[in-house]
Formats: sequence, structure tokens, C-alpha cells
Amino acid sequence: MSLVLGRLDPAFDGYRIVQLSDIHMDGVMTRERLAEVVALVNAQSPDLVVITGDFVSNRIGFLADDLIVPLRDLNAPDGRLAITGNHDQREHRAVVRRVIAESGLTNLNNAAVTVRRNESALHFGGVDSMYRHRARLDLVLNQLPDDGAAVLLAHEPDFADISAATGRFDLQLSGHSHGGQVRLPWLMRFGLPKYGERYVMGLHLVVGMLLYVNRGLGTTSLPIRFNCRPEITVITLLSAGEA
Repeated sequence: MSLVLGRLDPAFDGYRIVQLSDIHMDGVMTRERLAEVVALVNAQSPDLVVITGDFVSNRIGFLADDLIVPLRDLNAPDGRLAITGNHDQREHRAVVRRVIAESGLTNLNNAAVTVRRNESALHFGGVDSMYRHRARLDLVLNQLPDDGAAVLLAHEPDFADISAATGRFDLQLSGHSHGGQVRLPWLMRFGLPKYGERYVMGLHLVVGMLLYVNRGLGTTSLPIRFNCRPEITVITLLSAGEA
């Protein structure tokens, strides 16, 4: 998928991002399966990898090494960024933070980083879970320069109504809704999570900002998907002058 960002410097034309979301390491998602996903990601030759939350499932046990061992093999020259989701909180919060650190990921919760090509810059911000009342967009905005293209990682897609209103972000990448997970017209609307009800999957335009909602890799509640395959997203950024 190619996305044109109006403020993207031509130095970043063709920049390749791979997004993972909602791994939900819970026994259905195994270390071996995640290793296969990592190999597939690396085969896309990304410049940057981003993970938009929910490494685990609330109240379900997991082994930290089942995440750490595969994730530290992710290969991207500009790094691997991660935020946490609503399931990565409470009893799992400390362990998930350790997973992020020991996997060599950059924790982008309520923070921002800049990727440079000589004098040109591309900014990335991230917020912690809106669902858990931990999102601090003000802290991200305080760290962002005033100009240049900016991409926001936000686990809950409905956060786009807040981030787009600032006018600072060209693109938001989210997960959380699993694309509905079981896509039956009469059932899906009952299974959508809070803050994942307005923008469920795919590409949207929200007040001039692009939003992409990844369907995720794992499952919650029922360990099944129907008419809603798991997803890794490969995004190529294009500058307006090169589109």
C-alpha cells in the first residue's frame, strides 16, 4: 500500500514501514508462529518496523521469552518502534515493558523520535492506551518539531478524532479492533471494543489525516477469525511531489 503524505520530504519518498499489531501471545499465538511472522516482515526489507500494541491478552499468562526471542530478530535499519495497548496494562504492564526493552524495540509511549536523511526529517510519535486513560498526546506534541511529516502510533483507532484535530499528523497507525475478528453483519458490532467502533479496519481520511487500522495478528475472547484474516501491513510513503 502506497500513501502520499503532503509534508513528506522527497528524501523519504519510497520509505517503507511494516506495521504489526495485536500479537496477543496467549497459547494460540505461539513463539513459532511469531517467528514465522518476523521472517515475513524481514522479507519485506522495511526501513522501519512499528508495533501498535497488545503484545499479550489481559488475564492470560504468557512467557516473556516467547515474545522476546522472535521480536529481537526483527531487522530494520531505522529501528523498531512500539507502543502498548489496553491488554498490556495492569498485571502485565511491567513484563511487557521488559519485553519491549529486551527485544531491542524503542518504547514510544507518549514520546517522539525523528528519523533523518541528512538534513531531512520524518517524525514518529506514539501514545499509550486511550482505553486505560494513559494517552498523553500533549507530551508527544511537546517533543515534535513544528514542521515536517509526522506519523502517530495509537493503539485505539478512534483516537484519530483527537489526533487529527491537532493538524500535526499526516498519518495515524492503529490496531485494537482486530477488524471485527468475526465479520458477520449481525454479530460483529457486538464484539467491537471501546474506542475501536468508529474506525474498524483499513484506510480512512479523518479531517485531513490518513488513518490505517491493522486487523492484527492474534485474537481475544474467541480464538477464531471469520472473514477477517490476520495482517501485517506494508506501507510505502510517497511525497506529494513524487506521487
